[in-house]
Amino acid sequence: MIRQVSVPPFDRLTPFLPKPSVTDTATRRRVEEILADVAGRGDTAVRHWARTFDGVDLPPADWELPRSEWETALDRVDIEVREALETACMRVREYHKRQRDQGFTLLEPDGSILGMRVVPLDRVGLYVPGGKAAYPSSVIMNAVPAGVAGVEEIIAVTPPGGVTDAVLVACLLAGVSKIYRIGGVQAVGALAYGTATIPRVDKIVGPGNKWVAEAKRQVFGPVGIDMIAGPTEVLIIADSSARPSWIAADMIAQAEHDEDASAWLVTNDMQLADQIPAALEGLLARNPRAEVARKALADNGLIVWVPTLQDAVTVANMRAPEHLEIVTRNPDTIAADIRHAGAIFLGEDTPEPVGDYIAGPSHVLPTAGTARYASPLGVYDFVRRQSLIHYTRPRLQQDASRIIALAEAEGLFGHAEAVRIRVEPER
Repeated sequence: MIRQVSVPPFDRLTPFLPKPSVTDTATRRRVEEILADVAGRGDTAVRHWARTFDGVDLPPADWELPRSEWETALDRVDIEVREALETACMRVREYHKRQRDQGFTLLEPDGSILGMRVVPLDRVGLYVPGGKAAYPSSVIMNAVPAGVAGVEEIIAVTPPGGVTDAVLVACLLAGVSKIYRIGGVQAVGALAYGTATIPRVDKIVGPGNKWVAEAKRQVFGPVGIDMIAGPTEVLIIADSSARPSWIAADMIAQAEHDEDASAWLVTNDMQLADQIPAALEGLLARNPRAEVARKALADNGLIVWVPTLQDAVTVANMRAPEHLEIVTRNPDTIAADIRHAGAIFLGEDTPEPVGDYIAGPSHVLPTAGTARYASPLGVYDFVRRQSLIHYTRPRLQQDASRIIALAEAEGLFGHAEAVRIRVEPER
């Protein structure tokens, strides 16, 4: 049910590494059509495509979900779920407060000032999937860092079929400003371009299906986006101290997301590698999503045997996983050599779901190998930085000749003259 491979040589992993994501032509063109329509016709187009895809015909005046409906959800949701959401918001908020960047100011001896200002975005759009794909945890992991950053307005959009009470409570607790009952490509377009009813945002974040992902890809430029997220993934480094049933459980925890999810085990213990297939089958026998998980494990799962844990580190850095678990005797030692991973979970008592829900760091992470260069979603994604420069006359006179020389070397007479006229007034 799950493939196995031994390395080195490490090029044996090449067939299993993430491939560049390419949107099929039909999807790309359809998304282009819908976005162009929304850009041109605004609310009328959004309503048309909502009627076409969702089978719901709501006039623009009815798109906004009254805040009273959010608040009544507090009474309807299970008390344990409410307390869990409150704890998650508190933990995520406290963690992300430490990511705030205050900028800096450098005062030069001559009185000149150089600095950097950090300013929050004005308005952010949050895409919230509806129906069976409604995840209140994702609302928290996207909205709370934005609030900590100081974003004034967080606009959520969700398909008109309705969202769960847990999602409504998450929106309330996480600081969402408004919820509009529109979804799909047309909702992304409304957020990116603005309509008479939906305000234009500075950045769009949040998960969605392939249509939403492609829409975010196409509106990037006029508006910022968080990332183009691929299927979820976990890589587990384990040695002989690991318990086979626990490792299998963690692999299934990712595989049950969908058929495209990826779960790898990298181990230097052949006995553990041999025990995993049976452990997986034993746990899948009582998992309601066994069919989904079994296909994900068969198509995208992998057991990698390595001679040493240092070789396991090499595999992890090649794969650059979204989630990396280190279940070894000395996990901190292994983690010190990890360069590419979205989030690292240390020790046998830190399964990946603690990061999904309640630990504190945002669970919005780079996938498909993009952890080579990308970071988890954080406060820094909801701010912009501005350079600050204030020259005094002595500083300008000191630097003038160099500025003029460089400007003239580039053939930009006006640049040179803008400085020369200040330091050579007789000209």
